[in-house]
Amino acid sequence: MRDVAFVFFLAAVLCVSVGMAWGIQMAISQDHLMSGAHAHLNLVGWTTMALFGIYYRLTPHAAATWLARLHAGTAILGVLVMVPGIALAITSGEPALASVGALLTALSMAIFLFTVLRNGLGSRSTRTE
Repeated sequence: MRDVAFVFFLAAVLCVSVGMAWGIQMAISQDHLMSGAHAHLNLVGWTTMALFGIYYRLTPHAAATWLARLHAGTAILGVLVMVPGIALAITSGEPALASVGALLTALSMAIFLFTVLRNGLGSRSTRTE
């Protein structure tokens, strides 16, 4: 299996690719009803996942833990549930799926906060503690 930094970057690139195609489709159709879902896909899916990947590449001892894998699974699942959930909430007024996705995304950020507090930033050999 690839390391967690690669997993986050792959997820980020997939999200931005879908987000760009979706944005082009909205521009061509001039129907921007789904702009909220599109924005969350790009911000949480592309930007946040890429930043997570950078962190784990810079902090390899944090990337080597089971918590990093849990973080990746939770973060990716959060985006996969939240974005369609937002689209569903926009079209049907039913926010349950978006809420579950938002909670998963918040949980992934809590895991990341704990990881950063526990491991700091950078390799242990270059940090001063």
